[in-house]
Formats: sequence, C-alpha cells, structure tokens
Amino acid sequence: MQSDRPVFVIGCPRSGTTMLQLMLHSHPRIAVPPETRFLIPAYYHRRVYGDLREVGARRELAEWIAKDRTTKFRDLGVDGAEFVEHVANGPGSLGSVIGTAFRDYADKYGKARWGDKRPSYVKQIDLLLRLFPDAQFIHLIRDGRDCVASLKEMPWYTLDVNHAVATWAEAIDFGRRHARRLPADTYYELRYEDLTADPEGELKRLCVFLDEDFDPAMCSPREAASVAVPPHKVWHSNTHTEVNQKKVGSWAERLEPWEIALCEQMLGERLTSLGYTLSGAPRVTAKQQLTYHRTAQRRKASRLRRELRDRVNRLREPSPVAALLTSEQRALADVPRASAQSPEYV
Repeated sequence: MQSDRPVFVIGCPRSGTTMLQLMLHSHPRIAVPPETRFLIPAYYHRRVYGDLREVGARRELAEWIAKDRTTKFRDLGVDGAEFVEHVANGPGSLGSVIGTAFRDYADKYGKARWGDKRPSYVKQIDLLLRLFPDAQFIHLIRDGRDCVASLKEMPWYTLDVNHAVATWAEAIDFGRRHARRLPADTYYELRYEDLTADPEGELKRLCVFLDEDFDPAMCSPREAASVAVPPHKVWHSNTHTEVNQKKVGSWAERLEPWEIALCEQMLGERLTSLGYTLSGAPRVTAKQQLTYHRTAQRRKASRLRRELRDRVNRLREPSPVAALLTSEQRALADVPRASAQSPEYV
C-alpha cells in the first residue's frame, strides 16, 4: 500500500519553502496548499470547543475554520459547507478535524496525500506530532545570511535584524534537536542551494524518503504556482519562474557590513557546520552583541512560557488529539477500514 502520511515543509522564513511546496504539489499524489492560519490556533484553543467526540463540538470548530476570516480557509478553494459535514461525520479528535480540511483540499485534486507548509512549524514539530503522529517533516535549510537579507525586504516583516538572525538560529537549533531524536523516515533535511543547483537529483532523494516515485513535473514548480500561491503574495513572484540560483549568495550585496558581521559572529558555527563559508567579517561591537543576546533571550522566554502553559493544558485534554485519517493511524486505533467520513469513526 502506498503511503498516505501527511507531509510538513518547515524551515526559516524566506528559505525557499514555497518553492519546495510547489515542487511537492506538482507530484501526482501529493497536494500542498497555500499557507493557512488555523492549525496552530485550533490546537492552542482546543479547550474552547470541548469534547470533539461530540458532533456539535466538531461542527463548531469546523465552522470557525471555514468561516473566520483569519484562518485563510478560503485560499484552499474547498467548499466550506461540505467540509463542515465531513468533519461532523468524521473521527472525534482534534487532529481529525484539522486534517479533514487538508484532505478535502487533496481530494479536490484527486490526490491521495496532503501536506502543509509553514516555516514556523520547525519550532512546533512536537505539537504537530501530537496531532499527526505519522507525519513526515522536510526541513529546507538556506544560508542564514540570505534568509536574513530576504526577511529585511519583506513588507510583512516588521522586526529588526536581530530578530531575523535569531529566527534562523532557532530554526537550525530545533532542526538539529529533531534530527537527533526522530526516526530516519520522519525527518529529512536538504539545502536550498543544493535543491536549486540539482533539482532532479535532490527531488529523487526526497522521494525515496517520502516512499514515492519521482515525477519530472516536480522540477518545474512554476506550473503549480498559479493554483497554489495566492495572487496577493507578490513576494513569492520568483515561484512563477524556472528554478534558478540567482539569489544564492546575494547577501553580500543586500546586507550592510555590520549585519554581515553580526550574522557570521552569531551564526558562524551553525553556518560552517552546514557547509557555508564565512567571509571573515570583523567582529561586531560589544553593544551590538548585547542587543542580539537580549533579543534572543526575550524570544526564548516567550516561547518557554507558551510551552509551559501547553504542558499544563495537556494534563486536562478535553478530547483525543491524534488524527485518525491515515491507514497507519486507523490500524493502530483498530478502526475498521472504511471511509474516514463514516459515522462509525465517531
């Protein structure tokens, strides 16, 4: 039986994850939609909806996903009323409700597997594994200096360069942590520079990880951009062209000398361990170092507070969390093989 495990594309923002999303979406068996905004909020507000084994509770959550303007559900192009009914008649768990939205998206294209792409998921792998225990993760890594340079230019990025540097460091550190502890068939890393230099070779290796046959269409993701990238996201305009390396190493012209120095001093060990060469920039001032470290510590403290609150909430879960949508998860739960939208799953 071919895999139906969900696939998550993760990494630092501006590391090429949209390009990889489109490459995967170009595969005849995998559908990866534009970024949504309901998975993480639904998880952290799960207590609001009560016991999702109850049809009414599932319906309430599904209606929020389908109708609230903040969720970007409309970007999926899925019929909201049908989605709500699928949830109401589906398995009674949080992961099942959320996963049904993505599965409906895959069904729209006649595909057996779904994925999701959001760079920040790299810091939330544990959370995603609670929801989708058999998920696979693809971590796309790009030179941190290029990521920082690109983040600075984004209209939606309002933080300073210290936050941008810390964002890349966090992505790498979380990736390293999960690379050490997750099975080889669950977590996979590849570099943006390698993917753009040899798309076919890298995608063939990626397909081995996914247990899928390689399809040449994956090397021309621009064909999928018109349906999987919302028109208003003008910062993803490069996805409408052929895969290229025009932006590789462009940090040298896009960053100020002191910003290059900050990147290399704070990220140097991580950069070199991943095969990137340092320019030998001079050290930043003690004041600049202190500013960066304070930024990084504030970010860490905020993250730890949220993780602590979640640990407390895990002690009093209102309903099951793990999805019962894939063959593997249904088998583990001893659920009969039938349509996942059948009432017998409730």
